[in-house]
Amino acid sequence: MGRMEKTIRRYDSFEDVKTEEYRYWQSRPVHERLAAVTELTEMGYRMKDLGTDAFRLRRTLVRVEPAPR
Repeated sequence: MGRMEKTIRRYDSFEDVKTEEYRYWQSRPVHERLAAVTELTEMGYRMKDLGTDAFRLRRTLVRVEPAPR
């Protein structure tokens, strides 16, 4: 396994941190961003001690009838 390269940055404001974070995530490929969202979502469910079926999206279908003319 390779060594991880570590970088320490100093920011003058919280806005600078958020701007850099946004820039970082925009530089990552879509599949990597999606994987990160999935991982964070699953961690949140585990923290709330929800079952594994909670990971599924709810699919709701609603049929709307047009108003009579």
